[in-house]
Amino acid sequence: MTEFWDEAYKDKQEMWGFEPAKSTVLTKNFFIEQKVRNILIPGIGYGRNAKIFIESGMTVTGIEISQTAIDLARKHFGNDLTIYKGSVTEMPFDSKLYDGVFCYGLIYLLNEKERKKLIRDCYNQLTDRGIMVFSVISKDAETYGQGKKIGKDRFEMFGGVKIFFYDKETIDIEFGIAGLFEVTEVTENFPFYLIKCRKNNEK
Repeated sequence: MTEFWDEAYKDKQEMWGFEPAKSTVLTKNFFIEQKVRNILIPGIGYGRNAKIFIESGMTVTGIEISQTAIDLARKHFGNDLTIYKGSVTEMPFDSKLYDGVFCYGLIYLLNEKERKKLIRDCYNQLTDRGIMVFSVISKDAETYGQGKKIGKDRFEMFGGVKIFFYDKETIDIEFGIAGLFEVTEVTENFPFYLIKCRKNNEK
């Protein structure tokens, strides 16, 4: 996986620009409403989806596997954010608790065991009543069912990328034990679900 992302960033380009994803804007607004002050972003990349949180006065910590992406982020943000180098499957990288966790378009690249661990690790790093938000690709995506099937709702495509496609049933199965309280549909380049969980949330 490290080699894949370093290859993706090989031209040292900010391939998606710095315009935040729609899910990021919605999450930023929600975090402001909830008075979230410090957040953790697993899979932060070069900081595209960190920028509006920083501009809103939040302290951002990231985790990123690609050194090239980390170098790009440091070029743009300097000391405005902390980034741990490593895979999200190796979390936690610190003992800090965060008011919010935002994970954009990452968890669906993991296998079932890794997804469960990521959800648990993110939940464990939340403060009491802290919020975590995940964006995941929906089974309504045109790419669902394409490529080589490697598991239930999981396919290998795009030259080796493995993607798990979610529906509301699998969201409830994977996130229901982690304080799930809201699921909304968001259309970006693909149809996504925006999943919100709260630590110690009483259903």
